[in-house]
Amino acid sequence: MMTIDLILFLILAVVAIATALGMLVSRNAVYSALFLVLNFATVAVFYLLLGAPFIALTQVTVYAGAIMVLFLFVIMLLGTDELPERKVLNWQKPMAIFLALVLMAEGVYLIFIQKSASGLINNAPGADFGSPQAIGDMLFNKYLLPFEVTSILLLVAMVGAIVLTGNMKGGQS
Repeated sequence: MMTIDLILFLILAVVAIATALGMLVSRNAVYSALFLVLNFATVAVFYLLLGAPFIALTQVTVYAGAIMVLFLFVIMLLGTDELPERKVLNWQKPMAIFLALVLMAEGVYLIFIQKSASGLINNAPGADFGSPQAIGDMLFNKYLLPFEVTSILLLVAMVGAIVLTGNMKGGQS
């Protein structure tokens, strides 16, 4: 039976997939960033359908707002012109294959081995699921280290992109 929630979910799923594909196949970096903004907004509506309005608001504010403004700023700062071809190093392809295999092994472990070891546990969300207090408690108690590592990783990636592009364009770094 088709309910309104299911119909809305299917429409949003098509929009999410279309915007993700548009982001991947777009030749223009600014258009790719705008497709990503639309994808983030669609994910926020998914959160609303799941009954998590605070997470939806956070998705729009943090990702579609702050992060995408930062991405667009960097795109505009560095320019969208094509950079010259660079020489491919011999070790890059084997390293990429090795890291892909490690990622696949980790995924298999997390999906099959860890899931079967934990058994069937009722993971139904509590009454305060998605509330600002519950998210804050989890983020700054249980997930503080991954949160900090992610923020440092994003900062290093942004600085590295600016330094590398500055060297390619003949700028000073």
